[in-house]
Amino acid sequence: MSKIADATFRGKNGSYGFDVYSIDTEFNDVGAVYIFTKRVVDSNGKGSHTFLYIGQTDSLRDRIPNHEKWDCVNRNGVNCICIHRDDDEDSRIAKETDLRARNSTPCNDQ
Repeated sequence: MSKIADATFRGKNGSYGFDVYSIDTEFNDVGAVYIFTKRVVDSNGKGSHTFLYIGQTDSLRDRIPNHEKWDCVNRNGVNCICIHRDDDEDSRIAKETDLRARNSTPCNDQ
């Protein structure tokens, strides 16, 4: 499945560009910060996202299909995975921490 949209999400200290994909996307073996979201599109075609889970991984291909939070995100209406590609683990962890500091997510908070 191809990319649906672009999105910019704010953390406590920074903003990050994400590519938005449907939940059935099969990803390559790349590092990224990812956010499971419930996306709603208004009558003007503008999408908004409710964050359900924020994480980071060194391999989207390995992490996403067997994610331990699928039950939680499904219960909360997940329909998108937003990806911010980043191959540097320290950078990913810092971005994940920054995003989580500003955004409450039901599936991180369990």
